[in-house]
Amino acid sequence: MTENTVRPQLDEGIHLLRSLSKEQLIEIIIDDAKNWLAHDGLWFQAVEAGHGMDAAIDADRAAWEKFTVIEAKRIMARLGIEPGGGIPALVECVKHRLYARLNLQECLEMSDKRVVFRMVDCRVQSARKRKGLPDFPCKSVGIVEYSEFARTVDPRIRTNCLACPPDEHPDEFWCAWEFTLED
Repeated sequence: MTENTVRPQLDEGIHLLRSLSKEQLIEIIIDDAKNWLAHDGLWFQAVEAGHGMDAAIDADRAAWEKFTVIEAKRIMARLGIEPGGGIPALVECVKHRLYARLNLQECLEMSDKRVVFRMVDCRVQSARKRKGLPDFPCKSVGIVEYSEFARTVDPRIRTNCLACPPDEHPDEFWCAWEFTLED
C-alpha cells in the first residue's frame, strides 16, 4: 500500500469514529484495552512456553521499560501536561493508562510531595486467582514500569514498591506503590 491508499483508509476510520455515540466510543475503548491486555498476556505465555518463566519476565521487563515511557508521553500530550508537574500530574496521568479502563485502582495519602497508588483489582491477578493459580510474580516488571512512568511525568519522582507479588499483600489490594517528589 502506498501513502495515497493508506491515508484515505485512515481518514475513513477516523470519520467512522466521529460518527459514533459516546456510549459506542466507550465500548470501543474498553474493548481495545481488553484486546491489548489479551495480546500482552498471550505474548508473555508464548515466550514462557518457548523459553521459560525467567526469560519471559526478562522480556516483559524490557518491553515495559520502553512502553511505559511511550504511554506516559502520549497521555501527557493528550492532556497538555508538561514534564515536571509533580505528584498531581502523576495522579492525573495514571487515571488515563490503558489498564485503568480494566483494573480498579486508587490513590491515597496524596500531598504535593507523596502519593500511594494501589491496584485494588488487577484483571490478570484476579483471573489467576479464579483459576486456582498462584499470584503472578510481577514485582520486577512493576518496578521498571512504575518507576519509568513516574520519571517520565516528572524526573524528580522516586518510586518505592510497598507490596507486589511475589510479596505478601493484604486482600484489599494486589500491589501498592509509593511515589515521592525529591527536591
